[in-house]
Amino acid sequence: MALFHFCKMPAGPIRVTRIQLVLYCFLLSLIIYFLYARKAAVGVKSPHPIFRGLGKDKGRVMTDMPVIKATTPQTPLETPWGAPLVWGDTRKSAGRRAKFAQEDIRIGLLAVVVGIYAKFVQRFLSSAESHFLPGEQVTYYILTDNPNSLYPPIELGPERQLKVIPIAELPGWDRLARRRMTLLADAIRNPISSEVEYIFCADIDQEFLAPVGEEILGDLVATLHPELYGMPRNTFPYEVEEDSSACVEEDEGDYYYTSELYGGLVSEMNRLARACSLLILADQANGVMARGLEESYLNRYLIDNRPTCVLSPEYSWWDSALAPDVPVQRLVSLGRKSEALDKQSK
Repeated sequence: MALFHFCKMPAGPIRVTRIQLVLYCFLLSLIIYFLYARKAAVGVKSPHPIFRGLGKDKGRVMTDMPVIKATTPQTPLETPWGAPLVWGDTRKSAGRRAKFAQEDIRIGLLAVVVGIYAKFVQRFLSSAESHFLPGEQVTYYILTDNPNSLYPPIELGPERQLKVIPIAELPGWDRLARRRMTLLADAIRNPISSEVEYIFCADIDQEFLAPVGEEILGDLVATLHPELYGMPRNTFPYEVEEDSSACVEEDEGDYYYTSELYGGLVSEMNRLARACSLLILADQANGVMARGLEESYLNRYLIDNRPTCVLSPEYSWWDSALAPDVPVQRLVSLGRKSEALDKQSK
């Protein structure tokens, strides 16, 4: 207090003048101010490194740095029952390719070509030569009522071959839908079962746009329907008519699968084709046909016999407002695209 001469008090009773009282209040205010400021300074911690990295230290945000967002996977890489859910460019898919590439395997790719669908066969085969299991032994099985659609012949690479299996004319899509599983079962019995280990069934009105490799191989392989991927279970167009053999109860079903591409071991595909054909024949005898035609029976079978490998919508995609954006469009439906354009023009 010696610094402030006005604070010295004479002996005897304390007498405080008005000016002294003001000075005392001012001094007390200064003391309180400095004490509060020091406490606040001690309470401020160094910002977390992530905020320094984002420029949020020193009370500001740096506007010249990109915003960092957490990214989430496109989809789980595994189904609820533990089967791989395949996206082509993941590390797991690379591992599957490396595993199967070590094996000496033969794969078949089967398509039914009838009526107006003959116009797609050349494009389908030429794109498959570029992208479908390159480097593997592949046999194309074309079941057709019009063998002339295979001319001029596609130039095939080494260890690739084409086999034409004549079938009776099947006019009308609904008639083909009733017969395709039976045709598949018959073709597997002869000649497919003795020639390849794996067989995949694909719609002919598709085009391969990017590599489809050994990651798709499995005992029983199904492909997610692109327009229903990520949609709630109650939107799946399962068959609901109780009279149909394809009927699915409300508490059944994990995914909805497309009939555009499915496959697996020849033995598994033989069981699938025969079971589905019997379901279709039973309904036909009762004057019933599931609303999703062949696809409804396929989904019924895959509920009872869960696939060991599920392919993402990369392997069955078409231009639709409902189809998700995918990292790579590997197999694209041309027929579905044409349907969408027809609807727009109308």
